[in-house]
Amino acid sequence: MRTSESLESRVRARVNALAGAQLLRSLRSPHGIDFSSNDYLGLSNHPLLKERMIEAVRREGCGSTGSRLLRGHRESFSAVEQTFADLKQTERALYFSSGYLANIAVLTTFPEKDDVILSDERNHASLIDGIRLSGVRRMVFPHRDVEALERLLAQHRGGGQMFVVTESLFGMDGDVAPLVEYATRCRSVGAALIVDEAHAVGVYGARGSGLIEAQGIARDVLVSINTAGKALGVSGAFVAGPSWAIEYLVQRGRPFVYSTAPPPPLAAALEASLAIVAGEPERRGQLMRVSRDLRMQLSDERLAIPPGSSQIVPVVLGDNDRALAVAHSLQSQGFDVRAIRPPTVARGTARLRISVNVGLSDATVRCFTAALAAAVRESARCSAVCS
Repeated sequence: MRTSESLESRVRARVNALAGAQLLRSLRSPHGIDFSSNDYLGLSNHPLLKERMIEAVRREGCGSTGSRLLRGHRESFSAVEQTFADLKQTERALYFSSGYLANIAVLTTFPEKDDVILSDERNHASLIDGIRLSGVRRMVFPHRDVEALERLLAQHRGGGQMFVVTESLFGMDGDVAPLVEYATRCRSVGAALIVDEAHAVGVYGARGSGLIEAQGIARDVLVSINTAGKALGVSGAFVAGPSWAIEYLVQRGRPFVYSTAPPPPLAAALEASLAIVAGEPERRGQLMRVSRDLRMQLSDERLAIPPGSSQIVPVVLGDNDRALAVAHSLQSQGFDVRAIRPPTVARGTARLRISVNVGLSDATVRCFTAALAAAVRESARCSAVCS
């Protein structure tokens, strides 16, 4: 009993410290106009996806009942994996129940003792955790710094296999990795390039397969990780790559081997989603147009935003209290925006992460921009008074 009381005290102290630093998180259901989700193409409520998923529930039930290697496999999984591989123009793809598991699987399966992993400093937590769990040497290079990466590659050349790990579109900053330059450096030294396309798949490229396609580096990528719960509107994630790599994940990827398979109806919904991505490229065009309009209006309001053109627009406010205050102001006016604070982003860079989706009208974007500018100015005035 003494141990449990001590543990409770320690945990309560940790939570109280988070609250004191304005870092306490809370669960908040969707409320208001969506400026925060990753449903970029508006597919999560598309009638076709819902219809196909309902049909599949009636046909196959709700649960898979076991891992893919036991009784949990369905032909619908194989079919949607092939559909996705065709989209990415790779030999095979493998479906996981989450992007987190997919990243853990990739990064704990391919690297071995004496290998080294080089990772962008702003990679997603799932990539960071996978790299740590791999147990191999790891080096972090400054964000999007090609010269720093080149130096590290030269430094470790001649040892074990080198892996370079990056997001293609960074989820908190909305900027794009210099994939062509990374691919060139990796090719010159035989390093394996692993790309997380979580925020790019469905959005970029002539086929909508992502930034690997848009930047023409498919032949230089070992595998890509592509979440299905963002622009694709469903759930889970695909790892896409050559047949030998995907087969190795089936055989040795512990998060795949030892996880219950996803609900089979998700495969039916994903087939519908992928058909829409392939057949309605105008959705991607509309998303980019709305993103450009929002960025221009924010600039007109003299709000500092990083350069770029993606559907992810960070408004960095720095102070945790200020980010929370601005988010609360917008929420009270019917806009669903969330404050992003450490450790998700670096200390001193608390922000609003604005996500654009195709369902936003021009009038809504104008109203939101005006409300955001007013809230930011008010927060600056309050900060000046308090200081």
